[in-house]
Amino acid sequence: MKKGKLLNSEISYVISKMGHTDSLTIGDCGLPIPDGVQRIDLAVIKGIPKFIPVLQAILEEQLVEKVILAEEIKENNSELNKEIIEILKQEERKSDRLINVEYIPHEYLKQETAKSKAVIRTGEYKPYANIILVSGVTFN
Repeated sequence: MKKGKLLNSEISYVISKMGHTDSLTIGDCGLPIPDGVQRIDLAVIKGIPKFIPVLQAILEEQLVEKVILAEEIKENNSELNKEIIEILKQEERKSDRLINVEYIPHEYLKQETAKSKAVIRTGEYKPYANIILVSGVTFN
């Protein structure tokens, strides 16, 4: 049995195949998933699973050098934005690596998901609960 915390085999498989600058998207239940991008649907009912625990589990497995968030999260879901930033700061302290945070308009974020190796759909039911995680490298 797998020793790590992340139990979802599809997510583990996607992360294991990722290289430097490849991306993985975590989205709320309303984020459109482009044709041709692998969909990993975790949504069970409205609100389950929540966005933050999924993000935290993935950050246990994936080394991230950059994240992309919708500019609109700052005004329309500021509490979630603050929570994400705090989690990223914790990751920086654990790994002794900086994580660049980029904000772009939500429409562009939706377009950027087409470049992701996969989009993980959560049951989150709050606006702009979407993030693109860009992989770093484990050697430096």
